[in-house]
Amino acid sequence: MTDVQGRVAFITGGANGIGLGIARSLARAGVKLALVDLDTDALDRARKELSRVTDVEIYRLDVRDRDEYAAVAQKAEEALGPVSLLFNNAGVATGAPAEKLTYALWDWGIGINLNGVINGIQTFLPRMVERGAGGHVVNTASGSGLAATSSGVLYCTAKYAVVGMSESLNLELAPRGIGVSVLCPGPVATDIVERSAEATPATGAHLSEEQERRGAARRAHMTALLQQGVSTADVGEMVLAAVRANELYIHTDRMMEDFIKRRTKALLDAMPAGSDASRDEVMARSFTVKSSDQKQSS
Repeated sequence: MTDVQGRVAFITGGANGIGLGIARSLARAGVKLALVDLDTDALDRARKELSRVTDVEIYRLDVRDRDEYAAVAQKAEEALGPVSLLFNNAGVATGAPAEKLTYALWDWGIGINLNGVINGIQTFLPRMVERGAGGHVVNTASGSGLAATSSGVLYCTAKYAVVGMSESLNLELAPRGIGVSVLCPGPVATDIVERSAEATPATGAHLSEEQERRGAARRAHMTALLQQGVSTADVGEMVLAAVRANELYIHTDRMMEDFIKRRTKALLDAMPAGSDASRDEVMARSFTVKSSDQKQSS
């Protein structure tokens, strides 16, 4: 269990949506906050609100910029103290048919949804391990990181990677007293679709008025669908509870249940028949022990 009171949290995408919901729950629990976002107006609003409850510092940051990330991390720790709660939450809702993707879209979507998480881990994790004071990392993925959905190839690619990274980190960091959770939300009442659309890089493709209209209608439909999901306040409380209980997976609903069952069945059904079960068990145990030994000897 991680006692969060008095700790310092660094939250990317912390001024809007799920990030702000997490920040509110942490503030009430006595956590000091370093909030980063690209939306400076939202950052100002968040600081005004949350500074009534706890110590808050805000920074404008593009999580793809590693040098700026390091500089902001240094400023945050100088102002608030060592960061031991890391929330790699910044993300965008990317979407385009596979044949319509461009390198610019790949670089943008992977840069924020995956590399932004990597940059957070690479910036803060060595410090957390060296201090030996424990802590917790929460990476925001998606239900689309657990089984393929219609969210699109680019989005699923990044979110699958975040899930795998989180599972692997959990294995390695448990002996260090650092917990890891991966947040895999279903629909959450945010405006991420519109904010992502505004930030999407231009592809150079000329769209007709009809294509523009259909695109706007799809975004409006998705936004309306999200509004029927759980609130960001509820998600914030779910995340706080998972950190305290050191839970690996955080689901906001059961929407992905059937998708996960079908994927798991397909994986198991594809395994070769008649393999040596005892040998496979020994090999699996050996692999797990080897990973543990590497952690303990480092």
